[in-house]
Amino acid sequence: MTEQERYTASPDRYNNSETMYRRCGRSGILLPKVSLGLWHNFGADDPLERSRSILHSAFDNGVTHFDLANNYGPPYGTAEETFGKIMERDFRTYRDEMFISTKAGYDMWQGPYGNWGSRKYLIASLDQSLRRMKIDYVDLFYSHRYDPHTPLEETLQAIVDIVRAGKALYAGISRWPLEALKFAYDYLSERDVPLLIYQGRLNLIDRAPHDEGILDFCHSRGVGFISFSPLAQGLLTERYLHDVPEGSRMSRGRTLTPERLTPELLEYLHTLKSIADGRGENMAQTALAWILAQRGVTSTLVGASSVAQLMRNLSCINASPFSDEQLRLLK
Repeated sequence: MTEQERYTASPDRYNNSETMYRRCGRSGILLPKVSLGLWHNFGADDPLERSRSILHSAFDNGVTHFDLANNYGPPYGTAEETFGKIMERDFRTYRDEMFISTKAGYDMWQGPYGNWGSRKYLIASLDQSLRRMKIDYVDLFYSHRYDPHTPLEETLQAIVDIVRAGKALYAGISRWPLEALKFAYDYLSERDVPLLIYQGRLNLIDRAPHDEGILDFCHSRGVGFISFSPLAQGLLTERYLHDVPEGSRMSRGRTLTPERLTPELLEYLHTLKSIADGRGENMAQTALAWILAQRGVTSTLVGASSVAQLMRNLSCINASPFSDEQLRLLK
């Protein structure tokens, strides 16, 4: 690699700090309002140079939080491998400016120890993740999902010990029900490893964290909240307003199926389109701005398949406030 090919971060990356970052609960951590998730588009099947360009552009525009998990790819583990290659090649100098998270909780390898929430699985998985990402620690480690079979004390004590060992700086949980969240908050607080953040699916179509009281609980206890799937896997964009495009996620029918496009949903999407047009935004920008307008939300995770898509989504950070009429129509 020549000197010309070496990455140097933009000197202007923190120019918009006053509007870019929010405090995560009552912690000392500031997170960008829009964080980059590597769930899709960063696996072994995706061009490395495209992934590299997206990551560079994110960091150059003040996105310091990169969200991964052990099973992101596909195949499993390859999003972390991609990130590790770019860490080694470009980001090593900037490691202390980054807030990197990973998770464990879904199936990762065969046999009884590669899934759910046991101590053995969580610690082994994190060790593997660190090797793939070529880093010594993550800033945040999540239990990726609630395990109804493993005692919560076992899962949570593993997280406590991971933080105390210096393999992670902060603890998080994702997709736990409210009562388990309350237990986790108390358990971790009593052991001086406070719960930094909760990750849940929140978007204009799926408002479960609000309806179930999770957002209110996090806000009342000073726990941050970060939303994943903020665009409902593309439903809250112009992509599906008229048909199912060939090559789209819905056309492949894996995590999104055509049956989701009910007449009622299509009517709602056209209402969103009308509101977005009136705000001078596209649907995705309006949908992301709505999430950031919810009380208790720290950040939202966006994916990106191109630099242009990333930049469009980042513009929601400076969106105008919603009018009462707009909020009424979006209910």
